[in-house]
Amino acid sequence: MFDLIIRGGHLVDGTGAPGRDADIAVRDGKVVAVAAPGAFDTDEAAEVVDAAGRVVAPGFIDIHTHYDAQAFWDPTLSPSPLHGVTTVIGGNCGFSIAPLDAPRNGDYLMRMLARVEGMPIESLVEGVPWDWTTTEDYLDRLDGTLVPNTGFLVGHSAVRRQVMGDDANTREATADEIAAMVELVRDGLAAGALGFSSTWSESHNDHLGHPVPSRMASAGELVALAGAVGEFDGTCLEFIPGVGEYGDDRADVMADMSAAAGRPLNWNLLAVYAKNRPFVEGRLAVGDRAAARGGEVYALTLPDTPRFRLNFMSGFLLDLLPGWESLMALPAADKLAALRDPETRAEWDRLAQTAEGTNRSFAHWAQYRVIESSDESAIGRTIGEIATATDRTPWDTLADMVVADELRTIIARDDAGTDDATWRARVDVWRDPRAVVGGSDAGAHLDMLDSFSFSTTLLARAVREHDLVPIEEAVWYLTGQPARLYGLVDRGVIAEGAWADLVVFDATTVGPGPVSMRYDLPAGAGRLYGTAEGIDAVFVAGRRVVNADGTFTGATAGRMLRSGVDTRTPAAAS
Repeated sequence: MFDLIIRGGHLVDGTGAPGRDADIAVRDGKVVAVAAPGAFDTDEAAEVVDAAGRVVAPGFIDIHTHYDAQAFWDPTLSPSPLHGVTTVIGGNCGFSIAPLDAPRNGDYLMRMLARVEGMPIESLVEGVPWDWTTTEDYLDRLDGTLVPNTGFLVGHSAVRRQVMGDDANTREATADEIAAMVELVRDGLAAGALGFSSTWSESHNDHLGHPVPSRMASAGELVALAGAVGEFDGTCLEFIPGVGEYGDDRADVMADMSAAAGRPLNWNLLAVYAKNRPFVEGRLAVGDRAAARGGEVYALTLPDTPRFRLNFMSGFLLDLLPGWESLMALPAADKLAALRDPETRAEWDRLAQTAEGTNRSFAHWAQYRVIESSDESAIGRTIGEIATATDRTPWDTLADMVVADELRTIIARDDAGTDDATWRARVDVWRDPRAVVGGSDAGAHLDMLDSFSFSTTLLARAVREHDLVPIEEAVWYLTGQPARLYGLVDRGVIAEGAWADLVVFDATTVGPGPVSMRYDLPAGAGRLYGTAEGIDAVFVAGRRVVNADGTFTGATAGRMLRSGVDTRTPAAAS
């Protein structure tokens, strides 16, 4: 007797091998047989799915998410499973929420997370209990409660804050403090955390406008903490070196962290366009630098354009402009007062125009298009177009609009990555052994990003619309490749004995659906949300979790993935 038979589908097994028609039988959460169509007696199955004309693939794996807090109010971790994702990894960028000394650091971590990852503070207050202490407590609390499989990293900023308190944001750590941090990382890994994460990115500032704790760490501190990761089987490293260009010092620290741990490190994020190939090659070369030192470093590359919807309420990414980190941390009333004052407003723009390198583009006000505003006539037009029509500067035009909207204006630049040449460049990077596909940031920047649909976007754009990769290769990028990086045992592949994490989809229609704001977070806060097209069913451990109409079944079949149990150290990193 089987729990599930999926019959008549086109099996794309996650290894990159050619697809074939096959039936799949599932029992007790695992694939027990894969055979030619018609091999099984369907009367002996509790559920039978007719997948004729459909692709059957392993469930997709998203290794860069921030669902750490959302997991307490939304067991589905939506919308990721709607896009075929059955496994997510959180705790990235150093922003785990364990370990936690709530009386001393809970309020800080909550407000830091709201500022740096764009989660509404009112939702974090109302929707999260904030009453665990250790990483083990946190993992145990969520175990068995979620729809997808989940794994979490130990985040550097949480660890540093736990050891150093308020000093975590202001200075380097002493030898004794580093030793205490190493012990906390070890505790988290012993409890089953999948690795360690950190950031040096200038875009990561807390609610007070200060660098987040990990940004004050020395290279020696990072290497010492990475060394602890190497003591545990099935672990990995994740790091954010910066936004855009960064120097050799950051490439060196990633190489040294990986070598010290003897574990792979993936860094976020490499955006690829036809016009930035020299820059991309320079960033991929960090993998060569690491290999020369005995490490493995992989660029995490999003298979689409990172489309940022910016606003002055949260100010995320705008705080990359010189001097703006403290301005964007001001209370809303103070921001509005500053923008109303002609002299202060002019000073803000003067600071912005001193930006250099890739950050300079954030101050090109005329290029932004208005996405949301109380002035409906402005929506869909660029700031430059509006400024020209009203004989004002682009900056004054934008500032007036932001004041009128009480900081709720949403602006974005046009997608520069839709051309064929850019998609070809992206595929070249996906095929480079120094890169890994991913970087959705799902669960974070809820008013700014829609990259939670990275999996269905890859299938729709690269496979169907541009015809650049065969579907077997595309599925490998979403399944077998990330599973190999994190050493996930019996996941990312359809084979006898593997976990029955499966997605059934229509290759002729699969893709991301429309995106809009949905006000369904605790305390009524909003987020960008989008379902998928062409996803017929999603299974976790053989249990259907998503229906063909894009609704959840209510089954919480996900497993809390723990290092050394659900993972093993990848062979190349042994």
